[in-house]
Order: sequence, then C-alpha cells, then structure tokens
Amino acid sequence: MGCVHHYVTHDPVFRYGCRAFGFKSQQSPIRVVQEASAQQCRLFEARPRK
Repeated sequence: MGCVHHYVTHDPVFRYGCRAFGFKSQQSPIRVVQEASAQQCRLFEARPRK
C-alpha cells in the first residue's frame, strides 16, 4: 500500500487496483505482480510521507 499507483476501488469483489498496470484484484496488487512474475514490481514508486 506504499505505492503511488495503488488504490482502493468501490467494487466489492475487486477491492484493490493498480493504476500503473491498469488492473483490479482481490489481493494487494504488489502480491499479484510478485506471483505473476516472481520478481518485485518494477513500476513501484514509494508514496511520499506527509
């Protein structure tokens, strides 16, 4: 959840989304990317702290 591309949707089935890859999922997008590619997400950008 520390990525600027991560967001929470209003869809009750697919609660999480990734703007960089353009998908929604039931799991956190970073986990989906790690499972699919067996690597860390290359488009990860840390969310700036307030």
